Amino acid sequence: MIVSGMPAAMSMEGLDRLDDDLHVMMVSIGDHKLVNYRSTTSLHEIGSEEEGNGGRTVVVESYVVDVPAGNSKEDRCSFADMIIGCNLRSLARVTEGLANSNNL
Repeated sequence: MIVSGMPAAMSMEGLDRLDDDLHVMMVSIGDHKLVNYRSTTSLHEIGSEEEGNGGRTVVVESYVVDVPAGNSKEDRCSFADMIIGCNLRSLARVTEGLANSNNL
């Protein structure tokens, strides 16, 4: 069982692009239920420290995925949305933990 809860023995994922300057990450997944899945995750800072409303970041993730024969677009999107939600919750836990440990 993979961390996301997907019934699979393994998952082949590829980091296609990582741009620290633009805060963009692109990944692809080539096996299991998400056939030809490709996603782009980007970070966008809200406000600025100088304006007194900084320190917040919005995470935007978009994806494309093939819809295999016998599946509906809605089923495939629902499944992909569940995986993205799991990944974003995991990202939130890690970043909040890092922020809390840096504020000690």
